[in-house]
Amino acid sequence: MKRKKLNIAVTGLNAVDSPGPGVSVIRALREAESFDVRIIGLAYESLEPGIYMHDIVDKTYQIPYPGAGTDTLLPRLEYIHSKEKLDVIIPNFDAELFPFIKLEKKLQAMGIRMFLPTLHQFEERQKVNLSDFGIKYGIKAPRSRVLYDMSTIYSLTSEFSFPVIVKGKFYDASVAYSLEQVRNYYNKISAKWGLPIIIQEFIHGTEFNVTGLGDGKGKTIAAIPMRKQYITDKGKAWGGISISDEKMLELTRHFLKVTKWRGGFELELMKNKDNELYLLEINPRLPAWIYLSVGVGQNIPEALVNLALGKKVEPFSEFKIGKMFVRYSWDMIVDREEFEQISIYGEL
Repeated sequence: MKRKKLNIAVTGLNAVDSPGPGVSVIRALREAESFDVRIIGLAYESLEPGIYMHDIVDKTYQIPYPGAGTDTLLPRLEYIHSKEKLDVIIPNFDAELFPFIKLEKKLQAMGIRMFLPTLHQFEERQKVNLSDFGIKYGIKAPRSRVLYDMSTIYSLTSEFSFPVIVKGKFYDASVAYSLEQVRNYYNKISAKWGLPIIIQEFIHGTEFNVTGLGDGKGKTIAAIPMRKQYITDKGKAWGGISISDEKMLELTRHFLKVTKWRGGFELELMKNKDNELYLLEINPRLPAWIYLSVGVGQNIPEALVNLALGKKVEPFSEFKIGKMFVRYSWDMIVDREEFEQISIYGEL
Protein backbone atom coordinates (compact mmCIF):
# COMPACT_ATOMS: atom_id res chain seq x y z
CA MET A 1 0.00 0.00 0.00
CA LYS A 2 1.41 3.35 -1.06
CA ARG A 3 2.04 5.76 1.81
CA LYS A 4 0.65 9.28 1.65
CA LYS A 5 3.29 11.94 0.98
CA LEU A 6 3.19 14.91 3.34
CA ASN A 7 4.80 18.31 2.80
CA ILE A 8 6.38 19.11 6.16
CA ALA A 9 8.22 22.35 6.95
CA VAL A 10 10.94 22.20 9.60
CA THR A 11 13.00 24.93 11.27
CA GLY A 12 16.26 24.60 13.23
CA LEU A 13 18.66 23.71 10.39
CA ASN A 14 21.70 25.26 12.09
CA ALA A 15 24.63 23.29 13.48
CA VAL A 16 26.64 25.51 15.82
CA ASP A 17 28.03 24.33 19.18
CA SER A 18 24.41 24.34 20.37
CA PRO A 19 22.85 22.74 17.27
CA GLY A 20 19.25 23.10 16.23
CA PRO A 21 17.00 20.03 16.29
CA GLY A 22 15.92 20.41 12.65
CA VAL A 23 18.18 17.87 10.95
CA SER A 24 17.51 15.25 13.65
CA VAL A 25 13.76 15.81 13.32
CA ILE A 26 13.99 15.44 9.54
CA ARG A 27 16.02 12.22 9.78
CA ALA A 28 13.31 10.79 12.04
CA LEU A 29 10.54 11.88 9.64
CA ARG A 30 12.30 10.24 6.70
CA GLU A 31 12.19 6.94 8.63
CA ALA A 32 8.48 7.25 9.40
CA GLU A 33 6.47 4.14 8.64
CA SER A 34 3.03 5.75 8.40
CA PHE A 35 3.75 8.39 5.72
CA ASP A 36 6.29 9.59 3.17
CA VAL A 37 7.67 13.15 3.24
CA ARG A 38 8.79 16.08 1.20
CA ILE A 39 10.82 18.31 3.53
CA ILE A 40 10.70 22.09 3.30
CA GLY A 41 13.44 23.76 5.32
CA LEU A 42 12.73 27.09 7.00
CA ALA A 43 16.00 28.94 7.67
CA TYR A 44 16.94 32.22 9.29
CA GLU A 45 20.51 32.51 8.02
CA SER A 46 22.28 31.61 4.78
CA LEU A 47 24.91 29.45 6.50
CA GLU A 48 22.61 26.98 8.21
CA PRO A 49 24.07 23.64 7.03
CA GLY A 50 20.69 21.93 6.60
CA ILE A 51 20.00 24.24 3.64
CA TYR A 52 22.72 22.51 1.61
CA MET A 53 21.97 18.91 2.70
CA HIS A 54 19.93 18.06 -0.39
CA ASP A 55 19.44 14.43 0.60
CA ILE A 56 17.83 15.70 3.82
CA VAL A 57 16.00 18.87 2.76
CA ASP A 58 14.13 19.08 -0.56
CA LYS A 59 13.80 22.86 -0.67
CA THR A 60 14.58 25.71 1.72
CA TYR A 61 13.04 29.15 2.23
CA GLN A 62 14.36 31.92 4.44
CA ILE A 63 11.89 33.28 6.97
CA PRO A 64 12.08 36.45 9.11
CA TYR A 65 13.56 36.32 12.60
CA PRO A 66 11.03 35.78 15.41
CA GLY A 67 11.55 39.34 16.63
CA ALA A 68 10.04 40.67 13.39
CA GLY A 69 6.60 39.63 14.65
CA THR A 70 3.65 37.73 13.24
CA ASP A 71 2.70 40.48 10.76
CA THR A 72 5.97 39.81 8.94
CA LEU A 73 6.05 36.04 9.39
CA LEU A 74 2.51 35.31 8.20
CA PRO A 75 2.85 36.74 4.64
CA ARG A 76 6.08 34.79 4.19
CA LEU A 77 4.41 31.55 5.29
CA GLU A 78 1.47 32.29 3.00
CA TYR A 79 3.88 32.65 0.08
CA ILE A 80 5.70 29.41 0.95
CA HIS A 81 2.36 27.60 1.32
CA SER A 82 1.25 28.85 -2.11
CA LYS A 83 4.33 27.17 -3.59
CA GLU A 84 4.57 24.03 -1.46
CA LYS A 85 1.05 23.25 -0.13
CA LEU A 86 2.32 22.61 3.38
CA ASP A 87 0.59 19.99 5.52
CA VAL A 88 2.53 20.44 8.77
CA ILE A 89 5.06 22.87 10.27
CA ILE A 90 7.41 21.77 13.08
CA PRO A 91 9.09 24.77 14.77
CA ASN A 92 12.21 23.77 16.72
CA PHE A 93 13.46 26.90 18.52
CA ASP A 94 12.19 28.26 21.84
CA ALA A 95 12.37 31.85 20.57
CA GLU A 96 10.15 31.19 17.54
CA LEU A 97 7.40 29.27 19.34
CA PHE A 98 5.56 32.38 20.54
CA PRO A 99 4.82 33.73 17.03
CA PHE A 100 3.97 30.27 15.71
CA ILE A 101 1.59 29.63 18.62
CA LYS A 102 -0.06 32.99 17.94
CA LEU A 103 -0.51 32.06 14.27
CA GLU A 104 -1.73 28.50 14.84
CA LYS A 105 -5.42 29.16 14.15
CA LYS A 106 -4.71 31.23 11.04
CA LEU A 107 -2.38 28.56 9.68
CA GLN A 108 -4.92 25.84 10.46
CA ALA A 109 -7.51 27.78 8.44
CA MET A 110 -5.04 27.61 5.53
CA GLY A 111 -4.76 23.83 5.93
CA ILE A 112 -1.44 23.85 7.80
CA ARG A 113 -1.30 21.87 11.04
CA MET A 114 1.01 22.13 14.04
CA PHE A 115 1.07 20.41 17.40
CA LEU A 116 2.40 22.96 19.88
CA PRO A 117 1.90 23.78 23.55
CA THR A 118 -0.79 26.33 24.33
CA LEU A 119 0.30 29.90 25.02
CA HIS A 120 -0.47 29.36 28.73
CA GLN A 121 1.69 26.22 28.84
CA PHE A 122 4.50 27.99 26.99
CA GLU A 123 4.51 30.97 29.36
CA GLU A 124 3.99 28.99 32.57
CA ARG A 125 7.14 26.90 32.07
CA GLN A 126 9.40 29.86 31.27
CA LYS A 127 12.67 29.89 33.22
CA VAL A 128 11.54 33.00 35.09
CA ASN A 129 8.50 31.07 36.38
CA LEU A 130 10.13 27.71 37.10
CA SER A 131 10.16 27.99 40.91
CA ASP A 132 6.46 28.84 41.00
CA PHE A 133 5.79 26.11 38.42
CA GLY A 134 7.44 23.54 40.71
CA ILE A 135 5.42 24.65 43.74
CA LYS A 136 2.14 24.63 41.79
CA TYR A 137 2.58 21.14 40.37
CA GLY A 138 4.49 19.44 43.17
CA ILE A 139 7.80 19.09 41.33
CA LYS A 140 11.11 19.88 42.99
CA ALA A 141 12.82 22.83 41.29
CA PRO A 142 15.85 24.94 42.30
CA ARG A 143 15.28 28.31 43.94
CA SER A 144 15.67 31.13 41.45
CA ARG A 145 15.59 34.88 41.16
CA VAL A 146 14.94 37.07 38.16
CA LEU A 147 17.22 40.07 37.56
CA TYR A 148 16.32 43.09 35.45
CA ASP A 149 18.98 45.42 36.85
CA MET A 150 22.69 44.76 37.36
CA SER A 151 22.68 46.64 40.66
CA THR A 152 20.61 43.87 42.22
CA ILE A 153 23.47 41.37 41.75
CA TYR A 154 25.08 42.43 45.02
CA SER A 155 22.07 41.35 47.08
CA LEU A 156 22.36 37.75 45.86
CA THR A 157 24.67 36.73 48.71
CA SER A 158 21.78 37.06 51.16
CA GLU A 159 19.76 34.46 49.22
CA PHE A 160 22.24 32.14 47.52
CA SER A 161 25.54 30.46 48.25
CA PHE A 162 28.04 30.03 45.45
CA PRO A 163 28.21 28.57 42.90
CA VAL A 164 25.01 29.69 41.14
CA ILE A 165 23.71 29.21 37.60
CA VAL A 166 23.32 32.33 35.45
CA LYS A 167 20.78 31.79 32.65
CA GLY A 168 19.42 33.74 29.71
CA LYS A 169 15.68 33.93 29.12
CA PHE A 170 15.95 31.75 25.99
CA TYR A 171 19.41 30.16 25.86
CA ASP A 172 22.82 30.06 27.52
CA ALA A 173 23.69 29.05 31.07
CA SER A 174 26.97 29.41 32.96
CA VAL A 175 28.16 28.46 36.44
CA ALA A 176 29.36 31.46 38.45
CA TYR A 177 31.56 31.09 41.52
CA SER A 178 31.65 34.78 42.54
CA LEU A 179 29.74 38.04 42.17
CA GLU A 180 32.32 39.15 39.62
CA GLN A 181 31.56 36.13 37.45
CA VAL A 182 27.82 36.72 37.86
CA ARG A 183 28.34 40.28 36.57
CA ASN A 184 30.40 39.08 33.62
CA TYR A 185 27.83 36.44 32.60
CA TYR A 186 24.99 38.94 33.16
CA ASN A 187 26.58 41.31 30.63
CA LYS A 188 27.47 38.58 28.15
CA ILE A 189 24.12 36.78 28.16
CA SER A 190 21.91 39.89 28.29
CA ALA A 191 23.81 41.40 25.34
CA LYS A 192 22.88 38.34 23.30
CA TRP A 193 19.37 37.48 24.51
CA GLY A 194 18.18 40.55 26.41
CA LEU A 195 16.72 40.77 29.91
CA PRO A 196 15.79 39.30 32.28
CA ILE A 197 18.63 37.17 33.58
CA ILE A 198 17.78 34.23 35.84
CA ILE A 199 19.90 33.27 38.84
CA GLN A 200 19.31 29.67 39.81
CA GLU A 201 20.40 27.64 42.81
CA PHE A 202 23.18 25.19 41.89
CA ILE A 203 22.16 21.58 42.52
CA HIS A 204 25.07 19.17 42.88
CA GLY A 205 24.49 15.86 41.16
CA THR A 206 24.21 14.05 37.83
CA GLU A 207 22.34 15.60 34.92
CA PHE A 208 19.74 13.71 32.90
CA ASN A 209 17.30 14.60 30.14
CA VAL A 210 13.90 13.23 29.20
CA THR A 211 12.31 13.86 25.83
CA GLY A 212 8.77 12.92 25.04
CA LEU A 213 5.36 13.79 23.65
CA GLY A 214 2.11 14.74 25.34
CA ASP A 215 -1.30 14.48 23.68
CA GLY A 216 -2.67 17.70 25.21
CA LYS A 217 -5.15 15.80 27.39
CA GLY A 218 -2.80 14.50 30.07
CA LYS A 219 -1.67 11.31 28.37
CA THR A 220 1.97 10.34 27.83
CA ILE A 221 2.48 9.29 24.21
CA ALA A 222 6.25 8.89 24.54
CA ALA A 223 8.98 9.38 27.14
CA ILE A 224 12.69 8.53 26.85
CA PRO A 225 15.24 9.24 29.62
CA MET A 226 18.85 9.86 28.60
CA ARG A 227 22.10 10.33 30.53
CA LYS A 228 24.64 12.69 29.02
CA GLN A 229 27.90 10.93 28.26
CA TYR A 230 29.80 13.85 26.76
CA ILE A 231 29.01 17.50 27.40
CA THR A 232 30.19 20.63 25.56
CA ASP A 233 31.35 23.78 27.34
CA LYS A 234 27.78 25.05 26.91
CA GLY A 235 26.42 22.02 28.76
CA LYS A 236 24.93 20.49 25.60
CA ALA A 237 24.93 16.74 25.12
CA TRP A 238 27.41 15.62 22.45
CA GLY A 239 26.84 12.01 23.39
CA GLY A 240 24.27 10.21 25.50
CA ILE A 241 22.71 6.86 26.33
CA SER A 242 19.11 5.77 26.86
CA ILE A 243 18.53 4.53 30.41
CA SER A 244 15.85 2.87 32.48
CA ASP A 245 14.75 5.04 35.41
CA GLU A 246 11.22 4.64 36.69
CA LYS A 247 11.41 7.75 38.91
CA MET A 248 12.16 9.91 35.87
CA LEU A 249 9.35 8.32 33.92
CA GLU A 250 6.97 8.84 36.85
CA LEU A 251 7.97 12.51 37.07
CA THR A 252 7.44 12.87 33.31
CA ARG A 253 4.02 11.22 33.40
CA HIS A 254 3.07 13.45 36.35
CA PHE A 255 4.22 16.56 34.45
CA LEU A 256 2.13 15.63 31.42
CA LYS A 257 -0.92 14.68 33.48
CA VAL A 258 -1.11 17.83 35.62
CA THR A 259 -0.23 20.32 32.86
CA LYS A 260 -1.97 18.50 29.98
CA TRP A 261 1.10 19.36 27.92
CA ARG A 262 0.53 19.44 24.17
CA GLY A 263 3.43 18.54 21.90
CA GLY A 264 7.08 17.65 22.21
CA PHE A 265 9.28 18.63 25.12
CA GLU A 266 12.57 18.06 26.90
CA LEU A 267 12.94 17.99 30.68
CA GLU A 268 16.38 18.84 32.07
CA LEU A 269 16.78 17.06 35.40
CA MET A 270 19.41 16.84 38.11
CA LYS A 271 19.64 13.85 40.46
CA ASN A 272 21.37 14.74 43.75
CA LYS A 273 23.26 12.45 46.12
CA ASP A 274 19.99 11.53 47.87
CA ASN A 275 18.50 10.37 44.53
CA GLU A 276 16.08 13.32 44.52
CA LEU A 277 15.16 14.69 41.09
CA TYR A 278 15.16 18.45 40.49
CA LEU A 279 13.62 20.02 37.40
CA LEU A 280 16.15 22.48 35.99
CA GLU A 281 14.37 23.46 32.79
CA ILE A 282 11.47 22.61 30.48
CA ASN A 283 12.29 23.04 26.80
CA PRO A 284 8.95 23.34 24.95
CA ARG A 285 10.06 21.54 21.78
CA LEU A 286 11.97 18.50 20.56
CA PRO A 287 15.68 18.43 21.48
CA ALA A 288 18.64 18.19 19.10
CA TRP A 289 19.17 14.55 20.18
CA ILE A 290 15.63 13.52 19.17
CA TYR A 291 16.93 11.07 16.55
CA LEU A 292 17.81 8.79 19.49
CA SER A 293 14.05 8.24 19.81
CA VAL A 294 14.15 6.38 16.49
CA GLY A 295 17.08 4.30 17.69
CA VAL A 296 15.22 3.15 20.80
CA GLY A 297 11.96 2.37 18.99
CA GLN A 298 9.83 5.48 19.61
CA ASN A 299 9.75 7.74 16.55
CA ILE A 300 8.53 10.84 18.36
CA PRO A 301 8.56 13.25 15.36
CA GLU A 302 6.41 10.78 13.39
CA ALA A 303 3.93 10.53 16.27
CA LEU A 304 3.86 14.34 16.60
CA VAL A 305 2.94 14.73 12.92
CA ASN A 306 0.13 12.20 13.22
CA LEU A 307 -1.24 14.02 16.28
CA ALA A 308 -1.06 17.30 14.36
CA LEU A 309 -3.14 15.73 11.60
CA GLY A 310 -5.78 14.66 14.13
CA LYS A 311 -5.00 10.96 13.94
CA LYS A 312 -5.26 8.63 16.91
CA VAL A 313 -1.81 7.74 18.22
CA GLU A 314 -1.35 4.91 20.69
CA PRO A 315 1.19 5.52 23.48
CA PHE A 316 4.54 3.78 23.13
CA SER A 317 4.85 1.06 25.74
CA GLU A 318 8.59 0.35 25.74
CA PHE A 319 11.96 1.48 24.44
CA LYS A 320 15.44 0.00 24.12
CA ILE A 321 17.89 0.57 26.96
CA GLY A 322 21.59 1.21 26.36
CA LYS A 323 21.28 2.80 22.92
CA MET A 324 23.84 5.58 22.49
CA PHE A 325 24.10 8.61 20.27
CA VAL A 326 27.43 10.23 19.49
CA ARG A 327 27.30 13.54 17.63
CA TYR A 328 29.82 14.31 14.92
CA SER A 329 30.47 16.93 12.27
CA TRP A 330 31.93 17.03 8.78
CA ASP A 331 32.71 19.64 6.18
CA MET A 332 30.31 19.92 3.26
CA ILE A 333 31.49 21.32 -0.05
CA VAL A 334 28.94 23.81 -1.37
CA ASP A 335 28.90 25.77 -4.61
CA ARG A 336 29.04 29.52 -4.10
CA GLU A 337 26.06 29.87 -6.44
CA GLU A 338 23.87 28.02 -3.93
CA PHE A 339 24.90 30.36 -1.12
CA GLU A 340 24.17 33.35 -3.35
CA GLN A 341 20.80 31.90 -4.33
CA ILE A 342 19.57 31.56 -0.75
CA SER A 343 21.16 34.87 0.31
CA ILE A 344 19.70 36.94 -2.52
CA TYR A 345 16.40 35.25 -3.30
CA GLY A 346 15.65 33.52 0.01
CA GLU A 347 15.00 30.16 -1.71
CA LEU A 348 17.07 27.15 -2.63
